[in-house]
Amino acid sequence: MSFLNNVLSNVRRGCDVGGFPEEFFALISKPERIVIAKIPVRLSNGKLEVFQGYRIQHNSALGPYKGGIRFHPELTLEDDIALATLMTLKNSLAGIPYGGAKGGVGVNPKELTQKDLEALCRGYVRSLRVVLGEYLDIPAPDVGTTSQTMAWMMDEYSKIVGYNVPAVFTAKPPILHGNPVREYATGFGCAVISKEIAERVLLGGIEGKKVSIQGFGNTGQWHAYFLFKMGAKVVAISDTSGTVYDPEGLDIELAMKVKNTTGKVVNYPKGEKISDPQAALYVDADILGPDAMERQITLENVGKIRAKIVVEGANGPTTPEAELELSRRGVIVIPDFLANAGGVIMSYLEWVENLQWYIWDEDETRAKLEKIIRNNLSKTYKKFEELQSSGKAFTMRDAALVLSLQRIYEAMRARGWL
Repeated sequence: MSFLNNVLSNVRRGCDVGGFPEEFFALISKPERIVIAKIPVRLSNGKLEVFQGYRIQHNSALGPYKGGIRFHPELTLEDDIALATLMTLKNSLAGIPYGGAKGGVGVNPKELTQKDLEALCRGYVRSLRVVLGEYLDIPAPDVGTTSQTMAWMMDEYSKIVGYNVPAVFTAKPPILHGNPVREYATGFGCAVISKEIAERVLLGGIEGKKVSIQGFGNTGQWHAYFLFKMGAKVVAISDTSGTVYDPEGLDIELAMKVKNTTGKVVNYPKGEKISDPQAALYVDADILGPDAMERQITLENVGKIRAKIVVEGANGPTTPEAELELSRRGVIVIPDFLANAGGVIMSYLEWVENLQWYIWDEDETRAKLEKIIRNNLSKTYKKFEELQSSGKAFTMRDAALVLSLQRIYEAMRARGWL
């Protein structure tokens, strides 16, 4: 099954478990708007390159559209629809006043010069300006984009309208009305969720528990870092260069320094080096964080997973069939739209600051973020226990889906859409 079919299969299951009508599934399973734009860029070498950009505005029942912009060579329109659907679910479950969206360009940003990347960012905004706005659609970074790309995009939008509009993009540099917590918010949220679920299902909580992180980008690094600070033992990390494994635990601060200066985790000076980046999925660990890309845990490799808890830092890393197999074995999977919601929750807090031209300090912001994340996990786990009490087999994803879809359904009914 494709990534989109996997997402829609989960939405269908959520509708069935929650007892929602078929007409609701018909509405929630399709985007409200799909925009495809050409983005001509005159590159530094003099060549005119015409890129194709997307913006998928999936659902606006709960508020303006919200979702990241992805720059990745394998990005497809279908993937963008799947990601936008996940954003609708994520924003609803978090209780924030957003609908879901996603966008991007099929490009490898590492192959562009800094000047060309800036030109592409500004071209994306010019091509899609009519569907963006601080009360309409508020993008943020995703794979292949950063706070710097958001800064260029915000600046271009502000130039077009003729005045500063910081609230139209989130996760900007702090000097341009961003909040420093946003840099690590997604990984921090994954760590908080990991700690909260460990306290519920693992004897002794998070202290001393073994953690493996597959994917050592922004999410994976901060997921590992904060768990390391919470007292967990991170035994494996991986990126495209391979996996580093040490059953005695890795020095995550050193690993982050190595990764960010050399670009490869295998340059970490200690531990066992394994050429397979997926090896981090299979090591002996209490908690596994698949924090790389979608479709990493499938029916083909699910038998190798040894963790007791899977916390999905990436979007869609576990296929529905693999998740059901893990559930049968007693493994708890914390779904992506719960586990990695820290980023969009923090974007919401930054957006509120920007709309009011107000500033919270880092400690105050992180406390607000953590409170929302903890409440998010608490209500989902309560629903999970409620479903389990029926005597039937349900997953944490089922519980999260029912809660998320219920809020969207009620908003649609209140608006008269159903």
